[in-house]
Amino acid sequence: MEVPSGFLVVSLLLSCFVATSHGVYFSQLKDTLTVAATHTKGQVLKAGDDQITVTWRFNRTYPARTDSDYKTVKVKLCYAPISQKDRKWRKTEDHLKKDKTCQHKIVARPYSASNNTFTWTVKKDVPSGVYFVRVYALDAQDVEVAYGQTTDAHETTNLFEIQAITGRHKSLDIASVCFSAFSVVSLAGFFYMEKSKAKASQHS
Repeated sequence: MEVPSGFLVVSLLLSCFVATSHGVYFSQLKDTLTVAATHTKGQVLKAGDDQITVTWRFNRTYPARTDSDYKTVKVKLCYAPISQKDRKWRKTEDHLKKDKTCQHKIVARPYSASNNTFTWTVKKDVPSGVYFVRVYALDAQDVEVAYGQTTDAHETTNLFEIQAITGRHKSLDIASVCFSAFSVVSLAGFFYMEKSKAKASQHS
């Protein structure tokens, strides 16, 4: 029996849709990781220079929970609520694939139940803003199954700030200087022309 070509096309499209629509929701994750960082509350870090040390481990105060399926971890730098004001593209989404909060990966490594520590130099391309650190635990299929973070559930405590100066600021400074110089030259030329006209009218 020959299968219609149209049926095969529809089947392939449906299978692609199922594959791409599958995802993980943050609300489904276990909060079994304890995460800490060396920054102090409200500390201001300079991008490209300052460092923070992040430590994470399995929280064994949950006797009914297990970390047997944790295979890898991803440590990420995340925007705090103050950074999301008037910027809808940074607001938290429950669906992790749509969540724009944690865009900067600090490190990825195999999971260990004991204390894990990593010292990270803040990258120069990290935008200025207020942040916290979150760690995701992933299973053998590379799917997020648990997390922990350096702030509370509402992302309002133990936040720190990063101040960055990028090349874009330099270009704006150069443009500002050029514009100022052009304004001064134009003003000087205007006064010179007016003075010349005044002298010419006096001699006529």
